[in-house]
Amino acid sequence: MALTREQVKHIAELAKLGLSEAEIEKFREQLSAILDYAAKLNCLNTSAIPPTASVAPLCNVMRGDEVEPALSQADALANAPSTDGGYFQVKAILE
Repeated sequence: MALTREQVKHIAELAKLGLSEAEIEKFREQLSAILDYAAKLNCLNTSAIPPTASVAPLCNVMRGDEVEPALSQADALANAPSTDGGYFQVKAILE
């Protein structure tokens, strides 16, 4: 499916792109090639292929949620430049 220069200009306008005349011609050829390839894919018989959401097998990569020992409050605050009553103290950034 060959796109016209006007169609490419319209697509560029929708995407808020400013294209030069050389870019319009380049994208016209490239977008037309993409649409031609998609048309070839539409001709394939996929009736025997079940719908899939992913071709890769799904597996959970998250670790189990297990309770582990945590830092004590004193250890967490040990290297803080400034603390106040058991909390990190930071400079105010509000105006």
